[in-house]
Amino acid sequence: MSAQTKDRRVFIVTGSASGVGEATALGLARRGDRVVINCSKSVGEAERVAAACAGVGGEAIVVQANVAIDVDCQRLAKAALDKWGRIDGLVNNAGTTKFAPMHDLAALSADDFHAIYAVNTIGAYQTVRACEGALREARGSIVNVSSIASNQGRASSIAYAASKGALNAMTICLARSLGPAIRVNAVLPGFIETRWLQQGLGPDLYAKVRADYRAAAALDAVLSTDDVADAILWLLDAEKVTGQLVTVDAGRGVGAHPR
Repeated sequence: MSAQTKDRRVFIVTGSASGVGEATALGLARRGDRVVINCSKSVGEAERVAAACAGVGGEAIVVQANVAIDVDCQRLAKAALDKWGRIDGLVNNAGTTKFAPMHDLAALSADDFHAIYAVNTIGAYQTVRACEGALREARGSIVNVSSIASNQGRASSIAYAASKGALNAMTICLARSLGPAIRVNAVLPGFIETRWLQQGLGPDLYAKVRADYRAAAALDAVLSTDDVADAILWLLDAEKVTGQLVTVDAGRGVGAHPR
């Protein structure tokens, strides 16, 4: 094994069988990095992503693990270490929601909140904890995938928005507690064109929400998964950036100029 091959960096991307996670894994692979592709259920899709990573010059393995389960998070980290002996970065992308009208408080139960927080917030924490030792050794980086829902009050559900707000707070806490060895940041995307969102909203509502978002965004655009992945890749490498919540929303927060 050449020194160049031996030194290739290793990244874990949770929830990377599709969407933003898939785009991030492929972006890492194009750089020649090694990637742990993670899914909780969609093993076939994860295998497809791993093959695509190999096809663009990277190397990947698939680890089925539910980040809401602590022993699964430990197993995810161990798989990377067993295979390559290092972890240079972690992208906490795994997420879940329940699509529920925000004006209807009866649409969410305590169990719904627990299930959403278990993945979106607690799962991220557990995965960080599992990877901490290896990340310290590598002086590595963590990127948490949050959402503009966390601070704009618009979301698939109140529980989802609240879980991402908690993830933002945790990002800042971890940046302080894990520095200077490990950098921790979050990316807050706006409307992303994904199958997940299409299925959750349904075709008619999806089209309306997409059009409304574009009309209200300064750049008259919505986001692709690659747009978000680009921000994640930058944050993974930004050596003097930590504790930051980076919004990527095509100017939705700024608002559009009257046309």
